[in-house]
Amino acid sequence: MEALILQASVALVSAMATDAWQQVRAAMTELWHRAHPDRPEAAEKSLDHLHEDVLDARQSGDSEAEQDLVLSWQAWLERLLREDPSLAKELKRILDEELVPALRAAEPARVTSTTMRAKSSDQSRIFQAGRDQHITGQ
Repeated sequence: MEALILQASVALVSAMATDAWQQVRAAMTELWHRAHPDRPEAAEKSLDHLHEDVLDARQSGDSEAEQDLVLSWQAWLERLLREDPSLAKELKRILDEELVPALRAAEPARVTSTTMRAKSSDQSRIFQAGRDQHITGQ
């Protein structure tokens, strides 16, 4: 359950900075209403503040503030599922059907395969990497 909560909180905060944030907001509002039908406005306000806070953090390049938002929502989701463990299934559905697709749609196209060729001669060395490479020693 902890993995689900972590994934959902990271995805939620990240998705709030995408064009799909209204859909994400609606899905999370629905989850809130199931847990707290007596406080319908609280979800909308909290999610609107989250959206603004994420945009501010992204605009200023403040990754620490964004991480704080993730931790805050992680704690909220932990409390929610502790109070009503049956909501875990709905949270998983929201993660799979709303949050992850919103993030995928926002990502730029990625290279899916890389082909590298190299030929060495004599005592030369070849260093190849598909991403970061750290070389130490001789």
